[in-house]
Amino acid sequence: MSQHLTMLHTLNFPDQSHSKFVKLTSCLQYNYAAGSQVCREILFRLVNLRSHRPRCKFFCLQVAHSTKAGHVQKEDTDYDNIRLNSLFHVQTLRNFPVEKLSGEVVLVRLDSTVLLESLPSDSRSLSLNRTLATIKHLHNAGAKVLLISNWGQSADPMISSEFLADYLSSLLQLKVVPASGVSNFMEANAGELQYADIFLLDDLAKHREEILASTVGVARFCHASIAGFCFEEELNQLLTIIDTSRRPYYAIIGGSNFSRKSAALHHLASKCDGLVFVGKLAFQVMKALGLPVPAFCVEQNAVGEALKLIKLAESRKIPMYYPDDFWCLSDSSTKPLDIVRSDEIVSGWTPVDLGPSSLKRISSLISGCKKILWVGSSDCGLLKRNTVGASELAQMLETTRKSGCDVIVVGGAACKALAGISTSSPQYTMFHSASVVWEFLKGRTLPGVTALDKAYPHDIKWNTIFSDPTRPLVVDIGSGNGLFLFEMARRWKYSNFLGLEINEKLVTRCLDYVLQCNLKNVHFISANATSTFRSIVSSYPGDLVLVAIQCPNPDFNKEEHRWRMVQRILVEAIIDLLVTSGKVFLQSDIEAVAIRMKEQFILYGKGEVSVDGGDGTEWIDENPLGVRSDWERHVIGRGAPMYRTILIKA
Repeated sequence: MSQHLTMLHTLNFPDQSHSKFVKLTSCLQYNYAAGSQVCREILFRLVNLRSHRPRCKFFCLQVAHSTKAGHVQKEDTDYDNIRLNSLFHVQTLRNFPVEKLSGEVVLVRLDSTVLLESLPSDSRSLSLNRTLATIKHLHNAGAKVLLISNWGQSADPMISSEFLADYLSSLLQLKVVPASGVSNFMEANAGELQYADIFLLDDLAKHREEILASTVGVARFCHASIAGFCFEEELNQLLTIIDTSRRPYYAIIGGSNFSRKSAALHHLASKCDGLVFVGKLAFQVMKALGLPVPAFCVEQNAVGEALKLIKLAESRKIPMYYPDDFWCLSDSSTKPLDIVRSDEIVSGWTPVDLGPSSLKRISSLISGCKKILWVGSSDCGLLKRNTVGASELAQMLETTRKSGCDVIVVGGAACKALAGISTSSPQYTMFHSASVVWEFLKGRTLPGVTALDKAYPHDIKWNTIFSDPTRPLVVDIGSGNGLFLFEMARRWKYSNFLGLEINEKLVTRCLDYVLQCNLKNVHFISANATSTFRSIVSSYPGDLVLVAIQCPNPDFNKEEHRWRMVQRILVEAIIDLLVTSGKVFLQSDIEAVAIRMKEQFILYGKGEVSVDGGDGTEWIDENPLGVRSDWERHVIGRGAPMYRTILIKA
């Protein structure tokens, strides 16, 4: 293979021989919400440095920024920590079975700035190490890796293909060998690269509310979607912002756009023990309190929102502070720069930075804190360089950190100010991108997170659920109103029964009935069983002997629908956890659905499952369990057939 890296501008693969891969690449070539072109694509081949034998492939694509990216409009006003923790419990590479990676094509979406902008003293070096660890973990597990990233519209033109190949080689300690051309490479590796099996997202900061092909759309074509080491850590760090276990907890809030950040500010006011406003946001609070503020410093619609925030702070009896004084520029040439009290700013003076009294007061306020959040710029936005106020504020935080205070720093300006005075930035929790933090605090759903498979967020105490958690377990996936499991539990008292249902209201009703009747061998959990089955059932101390999937919604079994219930990730989890000679009961009133479920289990059952009895072509006339589900009764009652089969694990 030639040693020259090929720059690609289009991806044209034969539709017949690579139909699934064409579907994937077409998804990558447009923004999922609007449509944007791929502007630079690079194809790498990765081989082991020692053996020089091909071990995994790197397919690096740049997905261009879209000016029409879609936005998630829904804003959740429930800021309960439990809900957020549940939302952020996703399937991770750390918990993904290593044996499931061998031979699989894994599509990795990473943050290119971590690769190109990390410095040894920068906190991003930690992200770089985690990203490299993700890639090496996949490589060592025997996966074939495709990397995609956005190299930025303003990427340095001097960064050549050869430079990137050499740079990746040095970082990974693996040799990156450029491919000579797409057609030859695809012809030689068509069997391996027809489609991606697993999607791995390792880039949180770039995907605030944008729904992108490379973070959301591509997940529809993969049987599993998981978080890499870097993404996982960034999610955990986000949750530290709302953790109030260490008090007093103060937030120093700067920047601008008060009205757009109103929901996030209310969230902070509900968590923190005090709010310190700096930057342009401080002027909105000052205006709401009736202080004189230059007209150009007042944002539209901000005063009303500031008044609401002040009332919330008063109701919680937490203090809100604004600067006592500012360094101001004057129109006068005799004294162009002077210190002005915040209540004495008159026409002709322009605030540019925090004054000495303000800094002294902030230092006094945060000196006894156990936790501090600094988010946004502390200056007034008129100077392009770092201000003295930002440097002084960074020095204060360094002092409090040394005394045992947890410090979280958010935004490029704040991180830069802190990097200028601290040599131990890894000891801080730092977010260089403030946007993702603001979206999180607003309660908005991050599309990159929702694209990943979910993990069950709670530890299950089986000994408090069942009287004897070592008994054989029967799981009903899509348990609905629970009538089937209640009857099964009544008849089979020496087995335990677990219903997994995505509808929380139905689960609540079932649990109420369990409590009323004091049942000790049946339980229900609200979860998406497709992605959480393994994390839930794997901790059960007894044997899994039977799994039932009955009458799933046929609309969710269309081939093009990503969220259909019976798919590879669920099938593999069931087969892995099922005891030898354990069974899977499948039935539906729609034959096409029953056929598809059976085919999925045979296809992804790794040769360990077969139809129990017969040649597998005939359906079972009568329900072999002796208990009919509610929908099954309805179907039989109207004289329609049910299509049933039982699979057994060898």
